Amino acid sequence: MIADDHPLFVEGLKMILSGNSRFVIAGIANDGKQLLYLLTQNSNIDLILLDVNMPNLNGLDTIKYIRQSFGSVKVLMLSAYSDAKVVEQAKQAGAQGYVLKSSSKDELSNAIINVVEGNTIFHVHQEVDQGDAFKKLDIFLRKYELTKREKEILLYLKQTLTNQQIADKLHLSIYTVETHRKNIMQKLQLNSPAALVKFMIEFNV
Repeated sequence: MIADDHPLFVEGLKMILSGNSRFVIAGIANDGKQLLYLLTQNSNIDLILLDVNMPNLNGLDTIKYIRQSFGSVKVLMLSAYSDAKVVEQAKQAGAQGYVLKSSSKDELSNAIINVVEGNTIFHVHQEVDQGDAFKKLDIFLRKYELTKREKEILLYLKQTLTNQQIADKLHLSIYTVETHRKNIMQKLQLNSPAALVKFMIEFNV
């Protein structure tokens, strides 16, 4: 089961996981409260992919309720936060694993399998300098002929920022960001926002 309040990220994740015959997605929740309700309706869940920052009931608080009422369910945090303190809080709350949204498709799949099999896996990465991240992205995307601005926006999209948040960070209008986003999709030959997320996860862009 997946609990995350970013619809586009969830759609991309579903596309990734549905390509692996070992995974069956039993439900999608937009926040912790909805997740807890869904768990009362389905007792055959092996693992929950749980975001940290969600409305109504955040991920860290949700874990505590899961441990109280659904003790056998494994919890793998999937977050944009690489802060060691947050990772430790998740561990103390009862999560069996913690991986970053910037992880590759294989890293995520391996983490899911490991946690389901009873292992723990906690990824604590050092914060990547925005300049270093941009260089890595630049090398990978050269063949697609994206402009510097388009690469910059793609980097923020990977961090699950909304169009409005990107516009605010880059001091652009939301219309300009939307136009750049359409151009990015065209150049990458992708036909939906979810496919863009899938592309970023699959190639660890």
